[in-house]
Amino acid sequence: MPQKATRLTAAVAASVAALLTLSACGGDSESDPTSAASDPSASASSSEPSPVTLADPKPEDAKAVKDIKVTQASDKKAPKISIKDKPLKVSETTRTILDEGTGEDVPDTGFVEVDLAMYSGKDGKMIADSETYSSGPIVLAMETQGALPGLIKSIKDQKVGSHGVSVMPPKDVFGEQGAPQYGVDGKDSLVLVYDVRGVMPTEAEGTTVTPPKGLPTVKVNKDAPADITIPKDVKKPKKLVQQKLIEGKGKTLKKGDQVYVNYTGVTLDDGKIFDTTFKEGRGTYAFGLGVEPSIPAWDKSLVGATVGDRLLLVVPSKEGYGKEGSPDGTIKPNKDLVFVVDILGAY
Repeated sequence: MPQKATRLTAAVAASVAALLTLSACGGDSESDPTSAASDPSASASSSEPSPVTLADPKPEDAKAVKDIKVTQASDKKAPKISIKDKPLKVSETTRTILDEGTGEDVPDTGFVEVDLAMYSGKDGKMIADSETYSSGPIVLAMETQGALPGLIKSIKDQKVGSHGVSVMPPKDVFGEQGAPQYGVDGKDSLVLVYDVRGVMPTEAEGTTVTPPKGLPTVKVNKDAPADITIPKDVKKPKKLVQQKLIEGKGKTLKKGDQVYVNYTGVTLDDGKIFDTTFKEGRGTYAFGLGVEPSIPAWDKSLVGATVGDRLLLVVPSKEGYGKEGSPDGTIKPNKDLVFVVDILGAY
């Protein structure tokens, strides 16, 4: 997703990781191995299952939500709502599914594309910069714990295509501190209108491409690191090699996009894995292409690539960590690298 740091909805997806910011989706104590500026083993998401569950609604909460009137969004305009009894308050996040989806199930883990808009329970007015209908969906990490659990509760256990409305109490949104910058205090329940647009795939999807001979070979394993075999007579690369193994049919990536990938990286001289998103405690990696610190090879290779691509990258050390090696010493100086990268989404 392009950086939208001034918007509340730019905030919403990464807020699911750290409180309203959609520039990343989650975080753990490790760092990203493609980053040239930080510890190279950081991850942008957590794969721990979410403990967030939707409670059985109390009769009074269910009635309050059922009484909300929602005008369907159209022509890139957000929906409108009307509230019967104001202020509207609930004790637990409560939802009404207005249209049942017919697509695939929303997963308990992974990334889901959602359009949404939020409104004040006090007067039914839209919260400033909280809607995505006019700009495009945001991406939510379903397993993320912490910020905005009401948002995850509202869209769980549904299908793609579902449209609904929910009301979230303060404890499931901004807590007692509220969000004064958006006119929300710590006592306000918020109304959420949402449309579930899609589920991000977990691997590259497209047309298989036969690579030329002499390159490392790749065997992809489901939910596990790829096996990358280095030819015995492999030569030290003089320049960056980018080879498609699968050609996708999605969006063409550009600088500034928020990109979601799975990858495995090995050192060229011995074929040993130095990092992968399939490592326990890791998960799909999200980053701002060309706007967050990264090794040169990633920026050069991914700009112009396509969602759905599987890329094999053979990276000379000058395009990786160079003469210094990685900051934490995981990758020694002058090491050539090989990556297999599945491009899952870009926004």
